[in-house]
Parts: sequence; C-alpha cells; structure tokens
Amino acid sequence: MADQPADKKFFENLSGAGKAIGVLTSGGDAQGMNAAVRAVVRMGIYVEAKVYFIYEGYQGMVDGGDNIVEVSWESVSSILQVGGTVIGSARCKEFRTREGRLKAAFNLIQRGITNLCVIGGDGSLTGANLFREEWSGLLEELAQSGKIEEEAVKKYVYLNIVGMVGSIDNDFCGTDMTIGTDSALHRIIEVVDAIMTTAQSHQRTFVLEVMGRHCGYLALVSALACGADWVFIPEYPPEEGWEDQMCVKLSENRARKKRLNIIIVAEGAIDSHNKSITSEKVKDLVVQQLGFDTRVTILGHVQRGGTPSAFDRILASRMGVEAVLALLEATADTPACVVSLSGNQAVRLPLMECVQMTQEVQKAMDERKFCEAVRLRGRSFENNLNTYKLLSHRKPDTELPKDHLSCSTNFNVAVLNVGAPAAGMNAAVRSAVRVGITEGHNMFAVIDGFEGFANGQIKEISWRDVGGWTGQGGSLLGTKRALPAKYLEKIADQMRTNNINALMVIGGFEAYLGLLELSAAREKYDEFCVPMVMVPATVSNNVPGSDFSIGADTALNTITDTCDRIKQSASGTKRRVFIIETMGGYCGYLANMGGLAAGADAAYIFEEKFDIRELQANVEHLTEKMKTSIQRGLVLRNENSNENYTTDFIYQLYSEEGKGVFDCRKNVLGHMQQGGAPSPFDRNFGTKISAKAIQWISKKLRETYRRGKVFANTEDSVCLLGMRRRNLLFQPVVELKDQADFVHRIPKEQWWLKLRPLMKILAKYKTSYDVSDSGQLEHVARHSPKEAETGAI
Repeated sequence: MADQPADKKFFENLSGAGKAIGVLTSGGDAQGMNAAVRAVVRMGIYVEAKVYFIYEGYQGMVDGGDNIVEVSWESVSSILQVGGTVIGSARCKEFRTREGRLKAAFNLIQRGITNLCVIGGDGSLTGANLFREEWSGLLEELAQSGKIEEEAVKKYVYLNIVGMVGSIDNDFCGTDMTIGTDSALHRIIEVVDAIMTTAQSHQRTFVLEVMGRHCGYLALVSALACGADWVFIPEYPPEEGWEDQMCVKLSENRARKKRLNIIIVAEGAIDSHNKSITSEKVKDLVVQQLGFDTRVTILGHVQRGGTPSAFDRILASRMGVEAVLALLEATADTPACVVSLSGNQAVRLPLMECVQMTQEVQKAMDERKFCEAVRLRGRSFENNLNTYKLLSHRKPDTELPKDHLSCSTNFNVAVLNVGAPAAGMNAAVRSAVRVGITEGHNMFAVIDGFEGFANGQIKEISWRDVGGWTGQGGSLLGTKRALPAKYLEKIADQMRTNNINALMVIGGFEAYLGLLELSAAREKYDEFCVPMVMVPATVSNNVPGSDFSIGADTALNTITDTCDRIKQSASGTKRRVFIIETMGGYCGYLANMGGLAAGADAAYIFEEKFDIRELQANVEHLTEKMKTSIQRGLVLRNENSNENYTTDFIYQLYSEEGKGVFDCRKNVLGHMQQGGAPSPFDRNFGTKISAKAIQWISKKLRETYRRGKVFANTEDSVCLLGMRRRNLLFQPVVELKDQADFVHRIPKEQWWLKLRPLMKILAKYKTSYDVSDSGQLEHVARHSPKEAETGAI
C-alpha cells in the first residue's frame, strides 16, 4: 500500500501530460454519478492530465466562464457517498443547435479541452457524439470568424468522447447495469419492505408505481426481489383478459390466507394494444371486482435520492478509471465509446451501436413486437423476465409435468443451507422450492444443514410455505458449519428413507467441502449417486468457481453504511483516523471492496502481504493528508490478514506514530455483517441462480433415470453453479479442487485483486494499474433467445 514509483511502462503508454479532460453530468441525475466524477478526476490527475468540471451539463459548456473550472485532488473529497451530482445537470436546448455547439467548442478550446467524459443517458451521449462529428467543422468556423487562431485548429484537431451511462432506469442497451440502477432498487425495496408490514396488519393490497417510462427493469427486478403478485412493464404487456386473470390470482392468494398483495406498475406500462396501464386503473379494477382494501403508492423521485449503494460506487469508480484510460488511448480514428458492464467486467463498446440498439427497443415496442423488445434488452433482462414468470404463479396440479422421462415429476429434491448465515439464502430457497414444484418435483427442506440431515430433520415443503421469504435475512431453514464426513451413514439412511433423488446445497466453503465429501463417498454409498448442485452463499465471497456469492453484497453495503457514518463522525472532530475490522476469514474481498466503496486510505488483506515498513509508509501518507483540508482517515483490515499485525497492533501503532498529528479509533464490525435484510442484488442473484440450479437438476434427473431409479456417478453430476466473468457456469466440484487453497479456504485466483491498484490510485498512492483487460473496443452482442438460458445473470 505504500507509495511506490509508478510503473514506467504504464506512464509511457498512458501519460496524459499536456492533455485536458472535461467531465460533465447530463440528463436526469442518478446515485453514483459523484463516484464516477471522483474517479475521473483522480485518475486524470494521476496520469498527469488537467481535469475540468463542467458545471450544469451542456448548458455550462455553452455558457462557459465559471462553469468550466480546473479541479484538484481535494475538489472531489467527500463526494463518494453523496447522491445526485455535485456538478449539476440541466437540459440544454441551445446545445441542440449548431450555434450552441459552436459556443461550447469555443469554451473548450479556450482551456485546451479535447477529451470529454460524459455521464448521462442515451440522449446526452448521442448529443456528445454529434458534437464530436462536427468538431473539425466547428473549429474551422471559429477560425474563419477570428475567434481562434489557425494554429488552434491544427493543435486541437479532434475531440475524444467517452460515455458512462448514468440512469436509474437501466434502459441503455449494451450494459448489464447503469450507474444508479442498484441504488434505485435499494430505495424501492426499502419502501416495499416497509409497506409489507403495514399491509399484513390490515389485509391490504398495495399498488406501487415505480419509474421506467420506456423500460421495465426497475419494476421487474423489484417484483422478483419482493415476490410481488403481479407486475406490469412496457416490454411485456399482459395478455388479453389480464384483468380477470389478475383478480382470480389475487383472490386465490387471499383464500390461501395470504394477508397482503403487492402489484408493481412501471410508469410506462402498457397493454397489448399500446394503451397505458396506470396504477390508479389497477387499483380501481381490484376494488370494483374484488372489494379489497387497496392503496396506491407512487414512489416518484424517492428512487433517485439517497446515498449510492456499494455496488453503484464500485461500478462508477471502475467505469470512471476505465473512461480516463479510454480517452488517453483514443486516436482520431477511435469511435466515441461507452464504458459498460458485462458480468463483472468493464468493457468498451461503440457508443452509437448501443444508442441504435436502445432505439430499436422502442421501435419494436411501438410496432408491438414485444418478444423482440425483450430480446434486444439483453440476456440479463430476459433472464429476469423468465425467472419471474416461473415463480410468480403456481400452475394447477393438472398442468404439472406427469411423465418421469419427459419432465421428472414425483422426484424428491432436498434443499439445505450449510455454513454461516448469509442474507439472500431464503430468497434462494424460495426460488428452488417454487421452480422445483413447477418442474413437477416434490421439494424437501433439510433443517440445520448436514447435522440436521443426519438427525432426520427433513420435511416436505410447499409453494405456500416459502411465501414472503425473499426479504427475510439469515437462514429460515437453519444452517450449521458441520461437514457430512462424520454423518455419512446416517445421511445415506435418510436419503434412502425419504427417497431423495437430488440434492441442492446453498452455502459457503463448508458447502463446497461437503459436496466433495459426498462425491467421494459415492464409492461406498449408492444413495449419493444422485445429481447434486451447490449455489454459493457466504458473506466472505471465498468459494472457488464463483466471482460472486449470495450475501456478499448485503455485507458490503453494511460495511459501506458504517464507514459513511464513521467518516461523518471523523469530519466533525477533525484529525482522526479510524481502523475498521471486517469479516471474511482469510478472504480480503469485503475489506478490499468495502475500502473501494467507502473511499478508504488503506485496506489490509491476507492475499497481499504487508510488513512494518508498509504500515509506517501508510502512517506517513495519513500524516501528509492531515496537512490538507481532508483531515480524516479510514483504514480497513480483514480479520485474518496477518496473525501478528492484529487490529489492536495496527491501532496502537497508528496511535503512537500519529501523536500530535491525529488520534485513532478502532471499530470491529463483527456479526452485523451477516445480518439485516438482503440487498436487492442478493435477492435477485439468489432467486435467479437457484432457479437455474433446479432446472439443471431436472435435466440431470432425466438423463440419469433408468429402470425406475436415478443413478448418477459421473463427476459432472456434482457441480457448483458460479458466476465466472460474464457467464453462469456449472463446474464439477472435483475439477475446482486445483483452484482452491484449502488451508486458508480461499480460491487461488480472485478477480477482484485486479481492483487493488484502483483503490490505491483513488487514495493517492503511486502504483501500477493492470490494463491487460482494457483497451479492446468490442461490438454490441446481439443474442439469440437460446443464449438467454445459458448466459449472464
């Protein structure tokens, strides 16, 4: 973490010395925009470029003067956790005219700005591209009128544009997530969770209207995340006669003693004739046909407000750094690009390809080609919709699959949680149970992990039993760390007694070890020769074969929220450094990503060795920082980062070395990181990954059912389902052994370690940054409907 000389090759290739970058936010505001602005400014300064704020979007560029200001490192201090955009955003009619763009070009040339980073929606980015295309003509016109010298025309011959999409609607094609979407989902889910408690008290139906004039992403994902009874979105209008279908479903749910109904309506929802479906219309329908006590809640601009989530801060920081790299590598022939997210990778895509596809979605909806509109939205959107359709409505028994060989009805599938509790486990269980029932299986819940399995704590679980589970934290099934090795005979007996034909395990490293043990025990016990699948769920995010685990996002938000409060406390007292200990075992994911999301000065992790010299250098770094206007410090330490340099040791060292300059406080976050309601990401991830796991089980059951019995003994019948880079993959647990460090219970290679330098750069340390994954301009992928089944989450 200490100051090091920056990598020479890095600077040779990317040095922006003499270059000037302008950053602006345009269109509607979105949480996380400030994190993106901060990253652009600090990365720009890091590579020795001049960076300018352009206040009030394109209006500020047209007006010039004090609206375009060079900024320093300290200019973006304390904005990471602030919602909205501190540099302002405004709609600008003047920029849509050539005269307005002429003024804007003049104002940029005055300051030597030929690199623009635009954070906004498709309209803002389209405007930027037009500006770029006209640039040379605008400069010639300015030279002819005598406003600039001919020399300036030659010097500033082309304009580079890189875009980042800031939009809570997630309505831009080419990226899985736009900046602000995850935070907007947090606001929606907070409201839904609060409404559910009051609705249950009075047996009420609530109709919630969420934003999304042209895109139903927020409505769809929030419906998945809260288990809504019905959802209306622009891309997938309800079938003819939906009014009666919806009312039948609501009355059936009420008859099953469900005390509340939630209906979510996107503001742009339409029927199959392109007529608007409003929240008031839905409410009136429910009241008239069913007489239910029904209320409407319109969330409005609440969705744009509040602090950005950890996901949005990390996404925006990564995109901001990537945008600066893209600007500095750009040439006259490089098309304007947009930095996007694909899986867990930042990628660059041609801006106008993305804009064109986004416009094609609207065209398809206008022409009532709704299947095409859903496909154009991308694999992530399509997966969300398919999963919602699977989970939202229970088919009558007469419609469930009947033939063993065709759809595996009457197979018994058991689900259990193993390891420490993680928020999102219950959403995963709910999804597994309901998809399993839809596939025609009998679903069994195992209480208290492998220990409970051995003791016969197994019960059949129904569709209704898992109602309302998505928003519940912890593990309602109960979970223990016990491994199956010492209970093998008892578990085999229970498998035989209950005729268990397949097993789904939701958990962390213990769950992985458990499946390895069951797989090895197949030689002795035929009962374990059944399809088995693991879904990773642990706050530590330390499972081999998966970049993400259910629960890690919720824990990260807990850490980020706590750090925000601590930083606020420190800014009030001045000259104070906080040492925070995070969970994670030997895995530094929470400490590293929490440090990135909270704007920490250092994060000590097991994976990156550190010594006393580095600790001393960090103290000196903070001492220098206290001489600036930013008089506070934040240091994170992973609980097992070093057995000798404990949290107490680091606290005492900092306290002693910082005497007279700053004082220290320490905070051990502990088990609060495992608690709380699951974040929208964890609910959604748990729901979709479990649905996919059960569908895999159904496929394996069909393949291995012979002569009235299931017999699966191949390596590929015991798999872990994990997110790898851009795709969800089923990987045999045996094949993952080489990728695991069993002593420290972590994967040998971890993708997030590539983000270590990013955190250091944003905290003003000199370090090299691995650009091997960046620099490649890709094309927008158009997928076939089949790809959605195997593609991104």
